[in-house]
Amino acid sequence: MKKKTKTRVEGQEDALNEMCELCKRRDNCPDKYGEKITLQEHKITVHYFCLLMSSGIFQRGEDHEGIHGFLVDDIRKEVRRSARLRCMSCKKTGASVGCSIKSCRQMVHLPCGIEQEFIFQFTDLFPSFCKKHCPTQTCSSSPSLPLSCSICLETLEPVLSYSVLKCPACLGSWFHRDCIQHQAHSAAMFFFKCTLCNNKDQFQQEMLRMGIHIPERDASWELEENAYGELLHVYQHCDAVNCSCLKGRSYSAQSGIFEIVRCKFCGSSGTHRKCSSLKLYESNWSCVDCKAAIEGTVSTLPNHVKSPLAERQEKKRLIKRCLSNLHSSLISKRFFGFLPQSKNMKVRLIGYSELSCEKVVFGPNDYIPQICSFTFVRSSRRHVDASPPEILMGLAAQLLVQQTTAVLVKDGEAVEAALWALRQSDFNPCRALSVSFSRDKQSHTVVSQRRFLRLLLNNIQSLSIFVGPDGAKNLALNSQALRDDLYFEMGSLLALSLVHGGPPPVFFSSALYHSLFHYPADYKFTAADLGDDTLTHRVKMIEESSSLLELKKAMWSASEFLQAAGCWREVNKLSDKHLLLEDILNFYLIIRMQLPLQRFREGLRTLGVFEQVQACAEGFYQVFCGPVETMTAESIFSLFTPWFSEEEEQKAKEDMTLGFWKQYLHECEGGRCAASLEDILVFATAADVVPAIGFSPPPSLSFLNPLDPSCAFPQSQPEANHLILPVLSSYELFKKHLEYAVCQLAVMQAV
Repeated sequence: MKKKTKTRVEGQEDALNEMCELCKRRDNCPDKYGEKITLQEHKITVHYFCLLMSSGIFQRGEDHEGIHGFLVDDIRKEVRRSARLRCMSCKKTGASVGCSIKSCRQMVHLPCGIEQEFIFQFTDLFPSFCKKHCPTQTCSSSPSLPLSCSICLETLEPVLSYSVLKCPACLGSWFHRDCIQHQAHSAAMFFFKCTLCNNKDQFQQEMLRMGIHIPERDASWELEENAYGELLHVYQHCDAVNCSCLKGRSYSAQSGIFEIVRCKFCGSSGTHRKCSSLKLYESNWSCVDCKAAIEGTVSTLPNHVKSPLAERQEKKRLIKRCLSNLHSSLISKRFFGFLPQSKNMKVRLIGYSELSCEKVVFGPNDYIPQICSFTFVRSSRRHVDASPPEILMGLAAQLLVQQTTAVLVKDGEAVEAALWALRQSDFNPCRALSVSFSRDKQSHTVVSQRRFLRLLLNNIQSLSIFVGPDGAKNLALNSQALRDDLYFEMGSLLALSLVHGGPPPVFFSSALYHSLFHYPADYKFTAADLGDDTLTHRVKMIEESSSLLELKKAMWSASEFLQAAGCWREVNKLSDKHLLLEDILNFYLIIRMQLPLQRFREGLRTLGVFEQVQACAEGFYQVFCGPVETMTAESIFSLFTPWFSEEEEQKAKEDMTLGFWKQYLHECEGGRCAASLEDILVFATAADVVPAIGFSPPPSLSFLNPLDPSCAFPQSQPEANHLILPVLSSYELFKKHLEYAVCQLAVMQAV
């Protein structure tokens, strides 16, 4: 087996213009032909890839012998052998590379093979394959539009070929071969991954199979000398309107009134303590721009009056441009704070300020603000797998608790209340929600918010933009909804609900989830995914036809739908129905729904939800598509952590009460109580299911010793997900009081 190493042969710099003994070219292109190496004492110059791919030579020496283990005598023998073989491309002798299929006699020089679309696999025995026998990729689903190379962003034709490759994991990223090869040469083995889904293992295996060379070294940016020298530079300039320092704005004392203090948010503005009237112990200072952005006081008066629709479109563009690009993953959240100084970890942190879109470089001990999005480049190669609740918790770090968006729900119309707030010109998705119901005299923050999000999700899935049975909804084409941009708004509301602690939206069909996030990768559309009963029936007739005559009759009955989809055609055999069905389903589920799907995706990008779900599509599948985990007495019992007293006598009574609690839950599950398990969870936490983001803090319960048992009713603290149970002497009294408290709340919310 041939081995690749990184040993550098002395004297190769003096031989850049020497001709390769194998391919007879003088080109020096490391990412295309490999390192060009010269042995001065033996007067031999070769490209490393020419050696690797030559059919008649193997590494018989150690790494330090010859050229990376290829002995000099073996190289000369290979040159003599190839001198008798003629290249099928340039027709010259010296063809050292042959197709690995034994029956194939195609021989080429390595550069000629690249021009003739040979595939060279840099793994195992380094086989080569001609255009006729080379491995190919298959596309199991129709590509989403518009299509472009995920690296250079130039448009490309979505047809798999030698020059166009795709990711095997997400099926949504396409690449030019030259672009992905340059990316692999730069990122190398430890950082080379899909630019869209970040898959590494499966992606690298597929790229190696398709002839992409992945160097076994660190990334090119990690090998640069002084690559992170800018981290040693910190901002040292006074930006106050009137600088009082006689030594100039760039002077900074070690301490005292003329020490420069940097903005705690952007780090790219500074001031002397005296110039901004800061006391000696004060270190938290914010510049004018950041302070205005945080407080929400930036307001420029327009010189004309905008229509409400123009204001809504401008607001949506702002959300798309600024807020959806926040990298709020679990990893970035853990780095909020001060940049750690560690000898074992090389960190390069580049932030982009939302205020000015300027690059900000953070140095050691600089505070990293939450209003910047940033990219981490680390030497560590460990992959952190986060669960959906952890990812959503990371996204929730963007929320500004000090600022709120008011939502007033009238007559249970949660969607109307949410749209009214969303369409306000100053709407900011990063603000917390302040929900109130028109019939409630008192506003309870957590209770009202969770009740609102529960109603919102129920109302959304019953809208006309969704079609299909409960628990398996697809998007429906609605021209009025497109005109009102309702697809974007519903996607945005679902994203907001997930981050703000709403229930999981388990009503997506697998077809809709696949159309949005390309998961499951092997999902095949069926007639049941169409939603329209008439169309579904006609397509099923085509699908179930068992003879050519039945197929033609089924096509005739569905001719109106086939002509609208451009699928009306002549069929000559029964097997033609498979391609016909594929074309029909692709048209009605993908091509016709391109604009609704695109706007729905854009809405889901609010707060960065879409990007995180797409990166962890398998983990979020159950959140969007279910199935919903059945609530049982045991699951509710294990959900709450009991807090016991330290005194043994009191703890024994609390243990008995805990037994009453478990018995009551089992009776509720069996239908022997007026309350349901959902009612109990609502009473304790204001949520009828476990939110997609999880409970924070985890649910708990404690015990109350009443002075008068006849008036001892259970209490709840939904803000803390805490339940307080009274310690009573009999189960009958415990059940009576608990049932009264739970049912009373259910009746009050239903009124």
